Parts: sequence; C-alpha cells; structure tokens
Amino acid sequence: MSEIAENWLKLRARIARAEQAAGRTAGSVRLLAVSKTRSAEVVREAYACGQRAFGENYVQEGVAKIAALPELDLEWHFIGPLQSNKTREVAAHFHWVHSLEREKIARRLAEQRPSYLPPLQVCIQVNIDDEAGKSGCLPGELPALVRAVLALPQLQLRGLMCIPRPGNSAAFTDLAKTRQDLLVSIPGLSATRFDTLSMGMSEDLEAAVAAGSSMVRIGTALFGRRS
Repeated sequence: MSEIAENWLKLRARIARAEQAAGRTAGSVRLLAVSKTRSAEVVREAYACGQRAFGENYVQEGVAKIAALPELDLEWHFIGPLQSNKTREVAAHFHWVHSLEREKIARRLAEQRPSYLPPLQVCIQVNIDDEAGKSGCLPGELPALVRAVLALPQLQLRGLMCIPRPGNSAAFTDLAKTRQDLLVSIPGLSATRFDTLSMGMSEDLEAAVAAGSSMVRIGTALFGRRS
C-alpha cells in the first residue's frame, strides 16, 4: 500500500472518530484534499483510493491539472485568494469556490460562468478573527454580501469558509453561529442549501468537526509536507 493510500485511510478513520466524538452523523463531514503544488499523478493516486474532491490555491496550476485529468470524475474546488483577472478561468473550470470575499468578484464569476454549466457552488470566506491584512469578508459586511450573491443566478451560495489564526479553535464555533444567525435573518437562505462550513485543516480538524464543520481541507496529513 502506498503512503498516500495509508494516509487517506488514516484520515478517513480520524474524521470518523471526530464525528463520533462530536455526536455527528457518520459521513457528515467531507474530506477536501488540498492538492496545491502536487502533481496530476499524485491526484490520480489519491483518486484511486476513493478521493474525489480536490482543492487548488493557484488558478493556472489548477486549470492545468484539470486539463491533465479529464477522464476522472473529479470535483474541483478553488480555495485560494481570487483576483479579478482570474475569475473567467475559475468560472469555466471549477465546481466550487471557497474564497469569495467581494461582490465585484461574485458578479464577475456569475457573468463568466458558462451557461451550459450548472451554477458555481460558492462559499464566502469570512475573516472571523477580524485580522488586519487577512483575506475574507469582515463579519459586519457579511449580510450585504450574502444578499448580493443570492441575487446572482449563476452562483449557488453554499456556506461559509474561514482560516482562523493558529490555535484559535473558538473561531470555528463563531463561524457556525454566524451561519445560524444568517439563516434566521436573511430571507431566501435555506438550511438545506446553505449547508456548508468549510473549516478545519490537518492540525485542527477535530475542533472544527466538533463545532460543526461539514468540509475539512486537508493537504499535509494526506500528501505529506511539501518539499
């Protein structure tokens, strides 16, 4: 068995233990394999284990990988900062975007999403720590951005994403509460569609699952440390 196959099985077991410890339904937390800087062949190896969802941080690298693996039924997630001049490629090639933080980017993605594709699934990245210089929508700006995204038919708003500062596991609980507050306060939001909390990585997935994460973004624990 390869190292990636062993790591994938260990991760699946680790997520299952975290679900059980938190009283969550088995299988309620998805594993998103963060494949940035990894080769297409590494993605193919993870696919052979049963992994289907992969996250990319860099547009050109991700698009090249997508083009190299057309025969595989992969689900591609863009999880890095997104600039205006890169929205067309993301809209055309990816299934999900986790890092939406501005209305301008949302409008560009919606306008550039090809009509023959289903709506782009999006999460709004929240700067839950309110850290200066950090990516993400500030909590106070979130309701207005949610309403703007809901009005764009080529986008399907799925939830929220955060990358808290190391050690701040309370941020996961804060993001889960933010989602609940939005469901109560904004007409048109449905818990069955606005169902995603993209939070938790290799070091803190247990805390994220305990707080309600539905998708953990894992790179190092699956593929090993980048050289």
